Parts: sequence; C-alpha cells; structure tokens
Amino acid sequence: MAAVPPRPGSRLLLLLLAVCLRAEAGPAHRPEVHSLRGNGWKIRNGNGSVSAAATVPGSAHSALLGAGTIQDPYYRFNDDAYRWIALDNWTYSRIFTLPSDVSKWKRVNLVCDGLDTVATILINNITVGTSNNMFSRYTFDATDVIRERNFIEVRFLSAVLYAAQQSAQHSKYPVPPACPPVQQRGECHVNFIRKEQCSFSWDWGPSFPTQGIWKDIRIEMYDICHLTYLTATTIYDEKTRTWSVEAESFFDVVFPKPIEGELMVNIPTLQTQQLYKIILENREDSRSKVKLDINQDASVDLWWPNGHGNQTGYNMTVTFTISREHYIEKSIMIYFRTVELIQEPVSGSPGLSFYFKINGVPIFLKGSNWIPADAFLDRVTFDVLQNLLQSAVDANMNALRVWGGGVYEQDEFYNLCDELGIMIWQDFMFACALYPTDQSYLDSVKAEITHQIRRLKSHPSIIIWSGNNENEAALALNWFGIPPTSTTLYLNDYVQLYVNTIREIVLKEDRSRPYITSSPTNGAESVQEKWVANNPYDVHYGDVHYYNYIADCWDWTLYPKTRFASEYGFQSWPSFSTLETVSSPEDWYYNSPFMDHRQHQKAGNKILLHQTQLHFNLSHAKNPLQNLKDTLYLTQVMQSQCIKAQTEFYRRSQSEIINGQGLTMGALYWQLNDIWQAPSWASIEYGGKWKMLHYFAQKFFAPVLPVAFEDRGTLLIYGISDLPTDLKLILQVKVYKWNLMEPVCVDATEPFILKAKSSAPVYKEVTDNLLRRCGCCRSNCVATFNLEDNDQQLGPMNYYLLSSLKDAQILRKPQINATISEQGEMYRITLRTSSIAPYVWLDVGNIPGRFGDNGFLMLEETKLTTFHPWRPTSISELKQSLRVQSLPDVY
Repeated sequence: MAAVPPRPGSRLLLLLLAVCLRAEAGPAHRPEVHSLRGNGWKIRNGNGSVSAAATVPGSAHSALLGAGTIQDPYYRFNDDAYRWIALDNWTYSRIFTLPSDVSKWKRVNLVCDGLDTVATILINNITVGTSNNMFSRYTFDATDVIRERNFIEVRFLSAVLYAAQQSAQHSKYPVPPACPPVQQRGECHVNFIRKEQCSFSWDWGPSFPTQGIWKDIRIEMYDICHLTYLTATTIYDEKTRTWSVEAESFFDVVFPKPIEGELMVNIPTLQTQQLYKIILENREDSRSKVKLDINQDASVDLWWPNGHGNQTGYNMTVTFTISREHYIEKSIMIYFRTVELIQEPVSGSPGLSFYFKINGVPIFLKGSNWIPADAFLDRVTFDVLQNLLQSAVDANMNALRVWGGGVYEQDEFYNLCDELGIMIWQDFMFACALYPTDQSYLDSVKAEITHQIRRLKSHPSIIIWSGNNENEAALALNWFGIPPTSTTLYLNDYVQLYVNTIREIVLKEDRSRPYITSSPTNGAESVQEKWVANNPYDVHYGDVHYYNYIADCWDWTLYPKTRFASEYGFQSWPSFSTLETVSSPEDWYYNSPFMDHRQHQKAGNKILLHQTQLHFNLSHAKNPLQNLKDTLYLTQVMQSQCIKAQTEFYRRSQSEIINGQGLTMGALYWQLNDIWQAPSWASIEYGGKWKMLHYFAQKFFAPVLPVAFEDRGTLLIYGISDLPTDLKLILQVKVYKWNLMEPVCVDATEPFILKAKSSAPVYKEVTDNLLRRCGCCRSNCVATFNLEDNDQQLGPMNYYLLSSLKDAQILRKPQINATISEQGEMYRITLRTSSIAPYVWLDVGNIPGRFGDNGFLMLEETKLTTFHPWRPTSISELKQSLRVQSLPDVY
C-alpha cells in the first residue's frame, strides 16, 4: 500500500482547546481541560440486569462485545438476534475527579462533541442538559454542580422508541416513509430523529441503532472567554490577482463586560502578519472576523485535486491577547484554492452546464460515494480511513461524495482528504425521506448545520454543500404516494427545511463554496421551478442518479448522457474470505438462509444472477462451496464490466454534445466502501480488500485512456486526457483470436493531437470490415488498443469485447502457474499462462493486502504483478494461500 503523506504537526493543535487566562491580580491561572475519554466508564441497561465496562468513544454494542456479553454483531444473524440492545435504554456512568480548587473558575462546562443520540446528562445527580441530535456539539454549564469528586451519568433513550414517539406526536399529517422495505430488516421512523439514517438499516447495511458517547467528552474550565471555533477562508481577488485570508473566531464570553483585545494573525512561511483591535461582547456566540492580506512578495502555492497538482498547505497561528498575560493561541492549516460551480448556457443544447472549476480550471470529477465505514463508528480508526482514502487516490480518483444518510465524518477524514487531494461533495445528513418541520426539529437542525459548517469550512477538500440525498426526486416523482391534495404541504416543508433553514445558514456561515438543495437536482433550473423541478433527472441540467439492473449494462445507449453522474452502480458479493469470517459452513451455498438474510435489496440475489447471465455462463460446479465461490467471482466480474462500460461512457462524453446532450463532467459511482460483510455496490470490501471493480477503476479513471464502443455497426475509439497539455500520440489496435497468444492483425493510426483535458474520437472502422480484415468473427476475437507517445505506452491498455463471453468460441481453459519472490516489503508474482485468460483473479484468502494489478485480461504468456501485504507474511504462506482463476475456470 502506498504511503500517505505525513500529517503536519500543526494538525495536533486542531485537537487542542485554546482558552483564555484568568484576568486577575497576581500570577496568571491557566485554564484547564480534563478529558473524560477512555476507560473508567460503565454501562447498564434500563432495569440494571445487564452491565459492562465501557470505553469512550464507543457504543453499548461495543461495550457488550468487549465484555464478552455478545458475539460479533456482524456474525451470521446477530443483527436480528441483538435487536434487543437498540430497544433498551442504556446509561453511561463514571466517577471523575478535578483539582481541589475547582470552585475558583467562573465557568465550568461539560462539552460533548457527539452524543448518540437522545440523552439526559446528570452530574452529581443534577440534570445539566439533554441531547437529541447525534450531529451537534453540546455544551452544558456545570459550574454550580461540579465538585472535586464527581459522578456523571448519561442516560440514553432507545433511538427506535424515541423515533416512534416523535412520529406518533406528529399527528397533523404523516411524514413518509414510515418504515424501510421489509427485506432491509430495519426499524421505523428514522426521519424523526437526527441520527445516522442508515443505522436503522439500508439496502446495503444492517440495522444497528446505536447508543453511546461516540465522540470526545470533556470538562473545560475558564474565567473570561473560550475559543469555540476558528475558521479560515482563502479569497482570491481576480482584479488585483492577490490572495487574502478571512479568519473568523467564535468565543464563549463569560466576562460581564465587553472585552477589548488584540488579534494577531501570522503565516510565517508567507512572511505575512497583521495585528487587529477587536471587541468581544458578553454572549455565548461572540464573533470576530478579520481579513489578512497576503504579502504580495510571497509566492503562494495552490491546493489542487489529486492528479492536477500539489496539495500545499500553510500553518496559520491566531493569537488573541487581552493583556500581556492573558491570551489565546491556536494554529490551523490553511490552503489556497478557489471553487466555482459553473451553470451557464451550452451552445447547441438546451439547459445549463454543471461542472466545477478549481483555481479557474475545469476539472472532471472522478470517484465514488462514501458511506460510513462501520455500523459502530468507534471502530473507524485512522488506519481504516487512511487505507480507504489512499485506495481512492491509488485508483486515480479525485473526488468522493459523502452521502447524506450517514454521518459528517471525523476530522481526520477531512484532514486526509486535504492532504491527498480528494475533493468532497458534502451532503447534509438527510436521505431518501421527507422530514418534519416543527419548530423544535428545525431548531435542532439549525444547531447541527451551524456546528458542522464551522467545524468543516476550513477544509479545501470540501467543494460543495448539498442539502440532501434524493429528496427532491422523491417529491417530484412521488415516491411515497402522496395524494395530490397534499402535495403543496410537503413542498412547503421541503422549502422550509432545505431553503429557508439550511440554505440561509450556509449563506450566513460560508459563501466560499456553492450550495445545492439536493442530489440529484437540476441546480439553477430547480431554483427557477421553486426548488423542486418537474424532472430532477433531466440530463440537460445538474446531476443525475441512474440505476438499471434489468437492461443490458453493456448497452451504452441506455445510459443518460448527463452533465454530471453523481450516482450509478451495480451490486456484487464480496470475496469468500470476507464472508467466511461472519458465517459457518452450513451457510456456504448461494441460496442459503444466510445469503438471503445478508441481501437487503429486493430480489437482489436474483437480479445479480440475471445481469451476470446476460454475458457470462453461471457456474456448473456440483460442489455447493465451489459453486458459491464461482458465483461470488462472477458477480464481481459482472459488476466490474458494467461500471467500466458506464464510466467510460461518461468520460468520453465530456467534450461533445450529441442531440443536445453531453458535456459530462463528473462520474461518481456508487459506492466506494462497505459497512459490513454483505452484497453491495461497493468496490472495496469491509476490511479494505479491493474487489475486482476497484482494480478496474484504477484503469478506467487513468489520466490518459482510450475507450471503445460500437455505434450502428462501427467501432469507435476515443482518446481521453486529464492532463493540462496537449499530447501527440498514436493509437495501436490489435485483434486477438481467443485461442492464440499472438495478434492476428495489428494497426496503428497516424500521429494525432489529443487536446488537454478533453475527449475526442481517434479511430473509426466498420466492425465487419475489421473482422473480415483480421479473419475473425465476433465470437472468436477480442480487440485491444493503447495510446503511445514516442513508442512508449501512455496509460493502460484497454479492450473491447466483440461478443458476450458466454458466446465466445475457441476460448480455452488456461493453465496459469504462479511463482512468488520477495522484493523488500512487497512480493513479486510472476504468472505464466498457456492461453489467453480473461478476468484473471488472484486471491490470497485472509492475508490482508493489495495486488499491483488484478482482474486483468492476460494476453501474453508471462505477466508480472505484485502483492503489498498489510501485515508480515512469507513466501511459504503466500504460496499456500494463493489461488489464481480466470473466467474459463468457472465454465
């Protein structure tokens, strides 16, 4: 695995709380922060019959698992078996001590960065506050109840029961959907609680409505004021061609009178420093905003997305001084970049464009959609995030969409995205539902959105805020069967939530990046249609989600030639080694109760076989376990080939308008990662193992790539380039018969210019003429092609299948032998084949790691790949575990 760049030391300062020093005679008293993280907590259920030691951050499930009270919740049918945990009420408690002089402080706060979700908080048996929003930070004044020795309780209510109660109390009209589809085995009324929506189940995930303290919890003690947020926005003035930084500080001021002070902003690397006079008022949310002009003699390096430049950042320190002795100091990283969402008329087409400019340069977004990496968020460690995000970068991705049914990710997620150059399309946490708009609910949402924007707005990786996932489409297409007489009511609720509430907060808190109300949306056109377009899937505007599991995924004419494809995909099963850890031998056949239980899409297992059978033969193995392994492999082959076809269609559509459609500038397939071991749309399995699709993504997202398709009997090949300069290239085309290792014909184009950041046709031939010239028919040949620059291959070799492989004639079953040698921290694997082998797949079982290439079409007798283990292994262990198969092995 490629290494992630080291995190700057200044990152650690983001985790520290800067606080004011006491303003009194004599020596200054430094404020104090006492963390309540870690061990020392206990949990108990509602009647006290179950208890366990607990760790914070954590959840009731994690505590019970750690105590041995329950098995792995992901094992077999335990999501059903452990439903009782979510239906009970759990209390966290512990004793903690503070210094004996705690009473000297004017303010003592209990700060909870994340409570999941509905809770009453008591200190020394006195209620100090309540919570009802998983996504908000809560600060409770504990000044009058705190002592040297203290007892804290956080009494959680069942999220499931609370959501049901809230729904029942909303008696004026229903807010659909009431419950998830039956096959998801989930809980009801998730839209009535501000909690991770997918924790009540989804079509790729289990129902584990957790309870617990899922983020930091601490005691903060201070006298005058406390810095609650520090944000930095970089601004570019096109007229003067100069940069400035807008630094905004938010304080909780407890001093009874306005505080006069000085604010020093310093960016040492850019030789930029400035001093400001400020006044803070006595209130919980006192703001100070200053603008710092960057020294014009300093050379500013910009932040660029992955593949387009560096991700240079600068340390900025802000110091607030009341007097020589009383100050706050905090440092954050700042990055210089601009972002624009361009929606303007398109020549030769109705509608508007929809694409992003970063630093004034149009960028094609290549990537996927991100879901929570675990149902139990305390298990999402830095290493888990690093592996998944580095995997995205290593597959040539430059963007991820943080989907609106999960959580706003932890700080380390966005820090890594900043450092890796991953652009983030950030949804707010609303998905596939309508939501209530009573005042208490809106007040909770306001606090949530304000907190999250202030927490996240300094990250250059975030390039857009989006109000929700698919809720505009749900209204426009009436997913929930709303009677026509009630349509206006729900439209008004939609506008109240995403426009009058969330949009207004975004405009107040962060004008540095665009906001759209939904995804998919028609963008500016949706605004003109009073925020809900008649057809949010109109390919002439905005972004589109597209799924079609029944039609032939190889038929590119079915795909929407949209401005931006923000969701599309196909399911597959994970590898057997991943399923093996959560199943037993009695489960190891395709239609077993376990396999049906794990599949949360309606008729999903049948749909997988249907799409697979369109182009591939199913396994005829009589042994149920071998048949299962073959079927898992085939679903991954199918998924990879389907998403390859669709993604290549979007990439080649970026520079052309055909019948008024095109100029596609984004391809984000659904989905990157998995939440557990189950069939899903993911390209990375739970645990980090790459599916075949992710190896395919490494190629179909390559910066320079040739792609082929047929249009009315003519084979066309397009050249695609993300590079900033024009290229002088040739295209080499080879045609192979399935039973020969040498091409039956080779062709090369004359040199041509492939323009920077474009897609263009570079080869055209009637397919029948090509076949005749090469002595082929569709069923016995395959075409390959690659781009070359001065006799050097540029980008990956690609291929075009002239027929379904279930119809391929003379395709032999190859004998593939592998030899393994050690080379430093990785292993070289040399493969030798007796004949052409499609979809060669290497698997080392439960040895964690990644291959350099996998799932490939092997056309030459010898191929070298590598394996990068994530734990120590050996040649002997790898030899024992390595299995190599290709498509004919299944037949």
